[in-house]
Amino acid sequence: MRSVLVVGGGIGGMSAAIVLRRLGIAVDVVELDPEWRVYGAGITITGPTLRAFEQLGIYEDVMAEAYVGQGIQVCSVSGEPLRLLATPTPAGSDVAGSGGIMRPVLHRILSAATLTSGAQVGLGLSIDALVQDADRVTATFTDGSTAGYDAVIGADGLFSRTRQLVFPDAPQPEYVGQFIWRVTVPRDPAIERRHFFLGGPVKVGLNPVSRDEMYMFVLESAPAKVKLEEDVLVPRLKALLASYGGAVARVRDSLDARFRIIARPLEAFLLPPPWYSGRVMLIGDAAHPTTPQLASGAGMAVEDALVLGEEMARMTSVPEAFAAMMARRYDRCRMVVENSLEIGRRERTGAPPESQTELLERSLAILAQPI
Repeated sequence: MRSVLVVGGGIGGMSAAIVLRRLGIAVDVVELDPEWRVYGAGITITGPTLRAFEQLGIYEDVMAEAYVGQGIQVCSVSGEPLRLLATPTPAGSDVAGSGGIMRPVLHRILSAATLTSGAQVGLGLSIDALVQDADRVTATFTDGSTAGYDAVIGADGLFSRTRQLVFPDAPQPEYVGQFIWRVTVPRDPAIERRHFFLGGPVKVGLNPVSRDEMYMFVLESAPAKVKLEEDVLVPRLKALLASYGGAVARVRDSLDARFRIIARPLEAFLLPPPWYSGRVMLIGDAAHPTTPQLASGAGMAVEDALVLGEEMARMTSVPEAFAAMMARRYDRCRMVVENSLEIGRRERTGAPPESQTELLERSLAILAQPI
């Protein structure tokens, strides 16, 4: 194994590049966005994701700029505390059990580590074609150039071009019946850990992402995808939160045009195994895009990269390494997708808070086990 092409410069792609460079493999990363930007507000990070960051070598950098702590405080619509959910410390690590970070901050940490690793990053590029033989994969890029590699890793997200080329009959992402709203606001002094507000018309979460900031997410059930214009976002979000008290009410009342509100439909699917064909492997959202109920999408992508590196170091051929990776990753990633979708179903049907949190606790306990 001498050279690998990584398609996609997001969390999974950068993680794969860092891991493969540790093995002495020459890595090219291509990213379609010419400015290598990242969009979004904060993201929640679980203990298992923090363990993956530790194994990747970025945990201390994350610690310096993110929020980390323990537990999830479950509250009523009025803001009254109901119970504190444990967030178990992952096996084999002493990292925190929970946290949050701004997505651009995480991108900056990972992109710096990717460049420091020696990976070559080409921006404004993707792939138009992949041609394999027994020993190599030849990639044709969107600028018309070509190059050969020992393997290709498709880490290009929900609407993966790599997946389209390698598995043209693969399932397509499906709308799951929910929109997610996200907005970053000044941190409320009362929010010292993750908070859920359950039992109302929408599910609301508040999560610190730094010493001074927190982000709010709102999961709204909606029968169909619709395009929401910018001028309706603030009034519509305020209307969704009209019945909420406590810290949520304080956030609601502060919202105005100063805040960037992001609302998007949730889409997911699980690619049937295998996630590879010959010398081309899919990881992260290209293979198992999930909804955010378990806050594990980013973590699963980083874990994919870590396991890929371990198996490439152990096995004597690319197909053996890919097969071994599938054996370790499929059931774990399937659990995340299926349980996230099931929690979402319970949210949409108005299941009691206990029903929603029971599956969350059970899933976090599983994820805390060794990768």
